Amino acid sequence: MTDGTTITVALALPLIATVLTVLLGKRPNVREICTLLCAGALFLVIASLAPGVSAGGRPAVTLVEVIPSTEQMPGLAMAFEVEPLGMLFALVASGLWIVTTCYSIGYMRAHNEDHQTRFHACFALAIFAAIGAALAKNMFALFIFYEVLTLSTYPLVTHHGTETARRGGRTYLGILLFTSVAFLLPAIVWTWNIAGTLDFKADGILKEPFLSGKVSKPELYMLLALFAFGTGKAALMPFHRWLPAAMVAPTPVSALLHAVAVVKVGVFTVMKVAVYIFGIDLLTETGISIPLMYVAGTTVLIASLVALTKDNLKARLAYSTISQLSYVVLGAALATSWGVIGGSMHIAMHAFGKITLFFCAGAIYVTTHKTEISDMRGIGRTMPVTMFAFLLGSLSVIGLPPFGGSWSKWYLALGAADAYRWPFVAVLMISSLLNIAYLMPIVVRGFFFAPVDGPERPRIQEAPMFCVIPLCVTATAGLALFFFADRIYQLLTPIAPPGG
Repeated sequence: MTDGTTITVALALPLIATVLTVLLGKRPNVREICTLLCAGALFLVIASLAPGVSAGGRPAVTLVEVIPSTEQMPGLAMAFEVEPLGMLFALVASGLWIVTTCYSIGYMRAHNEDHQTRFHACFALAIFAAIGAALAKNMFALFIFYEVLTLSTYPLVTHHGTETARRGGRTYLGILLFTSVAFLLPAIVWTWNIAGTLDFKADGILKEPFLSGKVSKPELYMLLALFAFGTGKAALMPFHRWLPAAMVAPTPVSALLHAVAVVKVGVFTVMKVAVYIFGIDLLTETGISIPLMYVAGTTVLIASLVALTKDNLKARLAYSTISQLSYVVLGAALATSWGVIGGSMHIAMHAFGKITLFFCAGAIYVTTHKTEISDMRGIGRTMPVTMFAFLLGSLSVIGLPPFGGSWSKWYLALGAADAYRWPFVAVLMISSLLNIAYLMPIVVRGFFFAPVDGPERPRIQEAPMFCVIPLCVTATAGLALFFFADRIYQLLTPIAPPGG
């Protein structure tokens, strides 16, 4: 199978899963087996591209030429190319689709959720959008899949159909569509007009227009602001409210939003823009990313402080995600090799830690119907496996060795120091302390406080197996990433060579 065929198959598999899910809606066991088979096949197909990309290859394919190139006007194509950053994101999204599907089966059935066929179909469509964004060769294709992801996840956010769910869905859809249409789309059109192309380029497509005088430094400031705030899925303040609002969705959807697809497409887009639209050399030489550093650093700290005030577990985790996403944006804005590598690594490291925490929150809800942290005294005595996994996920998010999150935070700190941006080294340190402050009391309350009601030694009652196994897998993966971080580092090095 050629590389172009492999990319096409990777895009087709989630669509096949979507169609099969709808056709097999009345046979849930067969429906979900087909989804799992498609998820496993997608991961294997994506993984087959990794050795070539690591060796310097860039598999590519053009599916549709939307606007043919002429002497007067540059063309636009629905084209795909696998580079290191996209390779990493595609591996994360396809791998986590497997465990999230397993978890969804256990959660949706244990909770007797309605519309499970629609749920799994929209879920597969969202994975299709995430893979398309990961493999996009140009900003045009990335934008199309970015919007498909927004629209395909709206039915998931409003899954319960209640007024609260519809209100949360309106906030979700309103903010994401507003930011992309009002800011991101104009930035893309402006870039196309200036550079004559939207194809991602190693040293940035805006570097040559800036050097030739086609675009001024103030215009670059404006363009970067449009890209950063137009990518609403990155949840930079003040365009972050959609993320807590979307917590009305079932927990598997929260896992999709926070770890597998939605927010990861947001910060992935910001990183792609920084590296391949502007280029880290242009960002460094002009200093146009300095304001973005302060926006990201402020979001990191404020979101962490807000998380401390939330008693609802999913709400606390949502604000934690807002904070953690800005680590990636900060890495992009630092525009140093270490910062870009650290921010890119954090896409993967945070994914496994945060999905574990949401899996645990869902398992607790399925088993005990508790959502408030203040009601979870002694829950570690009845659900020891779940709460131990929560501990491992928390340590990964905090960034304590030996968990993968420690490497991404370390490289981010190196990136800030390399740019002599010492306040952001302090931001990273303070943020880690705040991570401890809002996550570890949950663990302490669960294991060391006596239950609110019932006997001192209540019987063990875990969530269904299809819920518990996935959270154990992702918690263990967060630990394993510490020891395999070198492979991720080697994969990412070409996009920002240290010393380059």
